[in-house]
Amino acid sequence: MPLNIPTFLTRTGSAIVFAAIMLTGLLWNEWTYFALIVLIHFFCINDYFRLAKKIELEANWSVWFIIASQILGLLFITILLMGNNSHYSFLLLFISPLMACVPATIILLTAGGSEKNITPVLFSFGAVLYISLPLGLFISLRAIDHFIPLGLVLLIWVNDTMAYISGSFFGRTPFSAASPKKTWEGTIGGIVCTMLIAILFTYFKKGLHIQDWIILALCASVAGTAGDLFESKLKRLAGVKDSGNLMPGHGGALDRFDSLLVAIPFAFFYAYFFMEKFTFAP
Repeated sequence: MPLNIPTFLTRTGSAIVFAAIMLTGLLWNEWTYFALIVLIHFFCINDYFRLAKKIELEANWSVWFIIASQILGLLFITILLMGNNSHYSFLLLFISPLMACVPATIILLTAGGSEKNITPVLFSFGAVLYISLPLGLFISLRAIDHFIPLGLVLLIWVNDTMAYISGSFFGRTPFSAASPKKTWEGTIGGIVCTMLIAILFTYFKKGLHIQDWIILALCASVAGTAGDLFESKLKRLAGVKDSGNLMPGHGGALDRFDSLLVAIPFAFFYAYFFMEKFTFAP
C-alpha cells in the first residue's frame, strides 16, 4: 500500500492537536487527568452506540441506554479517582458486572419487557466493560506510577505510527480480514519500533526496570493491535469506515482510543501483580 501524502499530512496535523490536548490532560494535574478521561469516555460511548445502532437496526434503541451507560461509567471513574488507590480497581473487577446489570435491568423492565430491548441492554453492558472499566483502570495506573499512563499512550502512538509507515512502504501480506489495510510487515515493524522506544524509556524514568517497559510495550503493540482489530470488526458489522468524524484523518474517538482501551487492562494487571516497586500517588 503506497504512502498517501495528503492523507498522511492531514493525519499528522490532527495528531499534533490531539497530542497537545492529551499531553496537557495527562501531565498538568490530577483534575485535568480526570477531565481528559471524562471527555474520552463521553465521546467513545457515543461512538460505540452509533455503531451499535447500525449493527442492530431492529432493536428498540432509546437515549436512556446511552445516558445510563454514561452515568455508570462516570461513577466507576469517579470512585477510582477519589479512592486514588489501585486496590479499588482490583475490587471493581469483581463488582462491575453486578453494577452494570442493575441499570440495564431497570431499563429493560421500564421499557415494557419487549424482546427488542434485550439487545440494547447487552450493548449497554458491553459499553461498561469495553470502555468504562478500562478508563477506570487508567485512573489507577496513575496511582501506581505517574509515568505509566503517559508511557503507555506514547508507546501506542509509536506503534500506530510505525505500523502505518512500515505497512505503507513494505506491506505486502494481509494481516486480518477485519482490517484489510493492515499487513504483517506493518504490524511487525510497529512492534519492533515500540520495543526499541520502550527500552529507551528506561533511561528517562528511574524506578521502572527494562522488563517493565518491555511488557508495557507488548501491551501497547500486541493488545493494542487486538483492540484496533476489534473496533475494525465492529465498524465492518456496522458498514461504516469510521466510528465518527471527531478528528480529520483519524475518524471518531473510538477509532483513536480503540488500542488504548484494550491495552489498559493488560498494563494494569502487570503493574498491579508484577512490578517490584509501587509508588502510589499522594
